[in-house]
Amino acid sequence: MRDRQPPRDTGSPARTVPGAEVSVVAQRGPAVPPSTAGPAGPADGGVIGRLTSTVERLRGELARVRAEADGRALVELAKGILVERLGYGPADAARQLEDLAGQSNLSVLELAADLVNQAARDRITDVAREFVAAAGDPTAAGGPAGPGGPSVAVRLRSAETGMLGAGDVQAVAHSALDHALRPLGASAVAIWAANADQSLTLAGSAGFGEREASLWRHVPPGVPTPARQALIARAATAYESQAAAGLPSIGQHEITGGRLAVPAGTGGRITGVLEICWPDALPRRSQSLQRQFEALAELCATALESRPAAGAGPGEAVQSAELLELVHGLPDPCLVLVPVFDAADLPTDYLIRHVNPGFVDFAGRPRSAIAGARLLEAYPLAAEPGGLLEKIEHVLATGESFRSPAMSLSALVDGVPLTTEAAVDISRHGSQVVVIWRTQDDAARVASLLQHAQRLGRIGGFEENLRTGEIAWNDTLFDLHGLPYTAEPISIEHLAANAHPDDEHTIGRFLRTLLHHQRPASTAFRLKRADGIARHIRVVAEPVIGADARITAVRGAYQDVSAQHWTEVALAATRDQLAHSEQQSAERSRLALQLQHAIMPPSRGPLTLHDLRVAVRYRPAEKEHLVGGDWYDAVALPTGQVLLCVGDVAGHGIDAATGMVALRNALRGLAATGAGPAQLLCWLNSVTHHLTDSVTATAVCALYDPRTRVLRWARAGHLPPVLLRDGLASELTSVSGILLGAIDQADYEEGEVRMKTGDTLMMYTDGLIERRDRSLQESLDDLRTTAQKPEQSDDPAELEHRLDHLLRYSSADTDDDTCLIGIKVR
Repeated sequence: MRDRQPPRDTGSPARTVPGAEVSVVAQRGPAVPPSTAGPAGPADGGVIGRLTSTVERLRGELARVRAEADGRALVELAKGILVERLGYGPADAARQLEDLAGQSNLSVLELAADLVNQAARDRITDVAREFVAAAGDPTAAGGPAGPGGPSVAVRLRSAETGMLGAGDVQAVAHSALDHALRPLGASAVAIWAANADQSLTLAGSAGFGEREASLWRHVPPGVPTPARQALIARAATAYESQAAAGLPSIGQHEITGGRLAVPAGTGGRITGVLEICWPDALPRRSQSLQRQFEALAELCATALESRPAAGAGPGEAVQSAELLELVHGLPDPCLVLVPVFDAADLPTDYLIRHVNPGFVDFAGRPRSAIAGARLLEAYPLAAEPGGLLEKIEHVLATGESFRSPAMSLSALVDGVPLTTEAAVDISRHGSQVVVIWRTQDDAARVASLLQHAQRLGRIGGFEENLRTGEIAWNDTLFDLHGLPYTAEPISIEHLAANAHPDDEHTIGRFLRTLLHHQRPASTAFRLKRADGIARHIRVVAEPVIGADARITAVRGAYQDVSAQHWTEVALAATRDQLAHSEQQSAERSRLALQLQHAIMPPSRGPLTLHDLRVAVRYRPAEKEHLVGGDWYDAVALPTGQVLLCVGDVAGHGIDAATGMVALRNALRGLAATGAGPAQLLCWLNSVTHHLTDSVTATAVCALYDPRTRVLRWARAGHLPPVLLRDGLASELTSVSGILLGAIDQADYEEGEVRMKTGDTLMMYTDGLIERRDRSLQESLDDLRTTAQKPEQSDDPAELEHRLDHLLRYSSADTDDDTCLIGIKVR
């Protein structure tokens, strides 16, 4: 009825599979195949030897191609980070990545891994940093692979990108082995999926023969393998050798070295095990190396949740998929059951593997509470003689379908049996059983509505017999009181003892109305639970009057109204805080505006610096609270040169304003050293990266020498200046430079231009040209066209008029602020 699984370990040697030795020898390559060891002629041996060499060569080429593809995927991911963060095009991002790699004396792949680590800031990032910091640890240089091997960041990130592109868990296992584990000396890896019935499924493997993997496709519950021991301990389990472990597992005869089993899970939930095999002893254990294995196991857990396993045979997988597709379209409630076997291979229960969209539990429970549960957990009364379980076992054993037009189905609802009558169909499909029922009344729908109403309203019902003292609570009421389901229910007469002392009189009036006046009553009070949590409860009850006109019982409901109460309290507090928050926001905006005006006064006349005339215009953001980080500076230096710069700090508000102040003051101080603009931006990048709180910025820095009229300039991710000469506008020849604060160390190119009398240079921020509906190059073309308006050489305010003209006819449609500086050579 089902596939036979690997035998449970009884201490005896595992059985030998015929042909297994041949497949292992063929995989290892150098050994002579068994067919050549006998009297076969040399011609036969030569042919087989050549075929073996060809197979090994093709396998090596396939592994190399796969590794190169994963490496390219990692580089493309790093390019995407540069495109998204720095605004580069794909080609510029590729050149920038190669330039940074050369400057950092790293390979492009190593730099790509570092960039992804900085952007991701995930567990792999932490593991890579630990290895870098572990000075003196031989694994820090790449583990047993030696200092010449790939770094930890490259190994883990390459494995991750390979896993992301993998179609199934089998490909995930190959990526983990090739990139992350083989450099550490490992020779094979297995990824086990933990099933609800305590069995294990080989979801993917690498380094083992196909025959060996097929033998270990499924491990029944109770077989003590290394993977199961790791699941039981919920921690990594290491074995110095397969012989020392004394546990059966995949590849136990071929790979006899050390083994490590690491639980694989995400969000605190373990879904499988990563088992790693070494041909010799385990590598030297360290905390940082263990963290690497745990990070790899977490990647495998993600793959187990999102990718199909490779363990099931093609026929079984197709059959299972077709069955699920069939039951998915049925309108009647349908369950797909998988038998759970005991040590004697007899079915003891059934796992509810799937319920179709039309499934309605006649006990009113949601579909999620049924799917994945055991049949006898969800429907314990099915085990009654002649019940549902007996019919299912008969169908599984004989293959004969069962049909009944009217069968009694029972379930427990809050400890009370609920029975309904339904037409039932049971049939076997391979190793699975399908159960379909059609209820004959509305009991299921009514029960479902009642269950949902109680859950949504947080309502618990009760009934108390005042003559016998018997009290009935449903499960919701136990939850409201914070009591286990086995606890004694609390009598309504003892309600005051479990309430807040201030509510004693309120409860007294409620009980007098209910018990003495024998009228329905309701009240609200604060419940003191045994676990110390206070809940706001509303109770509604009515008396049950007997034939003798005396009260015999009380029934009613408790409702948890804590959420409503605290919502009202929070709403009142919010009203009080709203005015205060508005005042704080206005104060922050005012402070940011003051900081901005301290550096860039709203109105300032032109400056004369040697033979330069400098004018500035600033246009604030449309919304007052969006105070931006645009800044400029123009100052004569002690060296006789003139410093000209424009910058833009990312963001708005007080953080952008303080970042603007810090960068402007830092650049002015650094310029006093006499260094060139490229070196100044290099220093300013370090200041931005280390001394500010996650600030990034763009900037253009220029130094003008009045004696030679040579302007030297550099840029850090900023738009290039525009030069107006002889009535024509053009951008200065572009030089490369990454934005400030993106990476720790960066180099910047420097350009120069010899200025002439009458030349006008414009430096600006992106708020002057940015549009949402066009490219950056189109906006730059519009700027050059607008700037080429005729000059009025006899007008002393011509430079200021030109800047006003640019602001007035700017095509920008964003809300960003704008800084524009014009420099004219006299």
